Amino acid sequence: MPSPLLTTTVLLTAMLSLVGCASKRDVDDFKVRVEDTFQTSIKGDGIKLFTYKVKYAELPTLEQPHMQRVRQIEKMKRSGSKKRSIYEPDLRRWTEQIELGLEKTITMTGYCREGYLELSRIIEVGRGEIRGECNDGATDADISKFADKG
Repeated sequence: MPSPLLTTTVLLTAMLSLVGCASKRDVDDFKVRVEDTFQTSIKGDGIKLFTYKVKYAELPTLEQPHMQRVRQIEKMKRSGSKKRSIYEPDLRRWTEQIELGLEKTITMTGYCREGYLELSRIIEVGRGEIRGECNDGATDADISKFADKG
């Protein structure tokens, strides 16, 4: 009969493995469907740049009618409240979705084989853009596959 310590260790390892798998995000984990574009640019000296743009495929339904939200925001402004507005959007999940989309796109295309440096990022409700430069230089294969495509 296995020792209680061995049984506990095996069960703990199995549970930690499941937690690790469960925490890894996938595109299907997000309810909002998006349209994205991946533009590439290879400069004469072999520098590989990209721009990843994403936007909502369709606008999500808002929980409150527009004019009601506007009146509540104006009321908060008049009261001089320094608190963070409850209507300020929480962009964490949207940012997560954009980052995941970029990682999947780079992996599928093979554009930045050695990672990339992020040059700029704009994330707003309903749209986002990440610009970057690949850590690896362009090969002849990269030039024929990605040159002047966007």
